[in-house]
Amino acid sequence: MFDWENLRHFLAVARAGTLSGAARALQVDHATVSRRLSAFEGELQVSLVERMPRACQLTPMGQQVFEQAQAMEEGAYAIERRTQASRNPLNGKVTLSAPPILATHLLAGKLADFRAAYPGIQLSISAQANQVSLSHREADVALRLVRPKEASSVVRKVGHMPFALYASRHYAPLRRPQDWTFIAYDAQFADMPQQHWLLDIAGHRPVGCELSDISGHLAAARAGAGVAGLPCFLADADPALVRLKHEGESFSRDIWLVVHRDLRRAAPMRAVMDFLIEVVASQKALALDKKT
Repeated sequence: MFDWENLRHFLAVARAGTLSGAARALQVDHATVSRRLSAFEGELQVSLVERMPRACQLTPMGQQVFEQAQAMEEGAYAIERRTQASRNPLNGKVTLSAPPILATHLLAGKLADFRAAYPGIQLSISAQANQVSLSHREADVALRLVRPKEASSVVRKVGHMPFALYASRHYAPLRRPQDWTFIAYDAQFADMPQQHWLLDIAGHRPVGCELSDISGHLAAARAGAGVAGLPCFLADADPALVRLKHEGESFSRDIWLVVHRDLRRAAPMRAVMDFLIEVVASQKALALDKKT
């Protein structure tokens, strides 16, 4: 049998298309990926990857091996998930993936409560804007603002995150909407739904600055840089900000909870999911109370 670690490195190269991309995904150095790939080809005695100056291309045999290797990898992950799900005690490590806005401003402040309720569970929260693969054990549980599409996952909508316009109480044109300037996302996040909503409201009024994350929008709005579209649970709690009335539709993002179907009944996963549902529900109620 070949070395499983060599196969894992080959899979990373096949998916990334470059040795450097595979190295980043595996959190190893470029030389390790190259060595593992060569070792795998040596074990199979076949060329799998054509190494070009800026990319790696699978050979015809490499493509066949890649397809088979993905099935083997999924089988290995399934064994791991099912053995983990069979362990019922409330202990162990659970990895949660969540968008940065939820990880930083919603969940981090509740970790002490979770720890008090479940001292045997180590909750590891990864703030990630991108989708992760639960099948590949990149996370055990995830919160998402877009409905996940993995067929092997169980998905539940647990709430929504309302947005509104906010500015500093000392923003000079606060009472002159025609003179507002707006705080928007930079080009890499131009397709985000809250960006479209904000720009529709802005109309012909200018964008004064662009930042890549909500925390930056919050800080810029507090400093008087302009009008920002912010989650209500975050901005309503900030005494330096005031919610602004505006023409146009209201806006919110759905919050989705997702877990792999093999893990959904494992006691530690249930504890984490129940905790997330409770936290989201309490913050949603708070936002609605503020609005009314």
